[in-house]
Amino acid sequence: MKKITITATAESVEQAKNLLALGVDRIYVGESQFGLRLPRPFHDDELREVADLAHQEGKAITVAVNALMHQDMMDQIKPYLDFLVEIGADYLTVGDTGVFYVLKRDGYPFKAIYDTSVMATSSRQLNFWGQHGATEAVLAREIPSAELFEIADNLEIPAEILVYGASVIHHSKRPLLQNYYHFTGIEDGIDKDRGLFLAEPKKPDTHYSIFEDGHGTHIFMNNDIDLMSKLIELVAHGFTHWKLDGIYCPGQDFVAIVECFMKAKTAIEAGTFTQEEALLLDEEVQRHHPAGRGLDTGFYEFDPNAVK
Repeated sequence: MKKITITATAESVEQAKNLLALGVDRIYVGESQFGLRLPRPFHDDELREVADLAHQEGKAITVAVNALMHQDMMDQIKPYLDFLVEIGADYLTVGDTGVFYVLKRDGYPFKAIYDTSVMATSSRQLNFWGQHGATEAVLAREIPSAELFEIADNLEIPAEILVYGASVIHHSKRPLLQNYYHFTGIEDGIDKDRGLFLAEPKKPDTHYSIFEDGHGTHIFMNNDIDLMSKLIELVAHGFTHWKLDGIYCPGQDFVAIVECFMKAKTAIEAGTFTQEEALLLDEEVQRHHPAGRGLDTGFYEFDPNAVK
């Protein structure tokens, strides 16, 4: 069986140390100008320290360069890429064609992971970018398992699956919250820590997380994703790169959840993992998941015909 790779976000250098101690394969970090939807943006000295820590453990660092680039950002990206070469970044998540162009034109050594979030929904699309510089890809989170397995049959590059965490469903470059506050005369916070939610008309139980930053407005799925109960099935279909995202799960609770998935990885690779063990670990995940946030399997069990 192919080795399982686990990528986990980190909100601090200390949390990165804890995740590496668990055996996480890749630490996912970034800064505020070029990275989207991070638990916390890092400064250059923190990125350097995390890279050093990961490499000391024989592990890798993935840096988010997945922003939607305007020309002024592209004008400033080369010094940042040069800095990432200096610290030895291993992987970059990239969604903008301009960044792919610069990486290829200037011979940067990074392995580029194609990441357009909700847009990557077919093997044809992922394979195209694999032929144009991407070594891996991030699949959209809103794909039912029946379609996931069809995609797996035709993929030419590895694809990452979100097995735990919040899943974005909409991103606008516009400052939608600020615009709304200006219109209504409301004064309130707009960042992630404010903990704002949206609800659909006539559906008071909906709770889409929303925040705004320098990249615009981000809206997340009604519930966070937890695929612990589906890991055996995912691995059977070749999905062996798992992502855990702690954007809404801070501190030691996220570390504890990652540890659950590390235990599942070890057991699967040893051929001893059972569905009963998955259910026990799933209970542990739910205990550490933030109160007030829903948790389910997302689109995994949806009928493909019901997803538009």
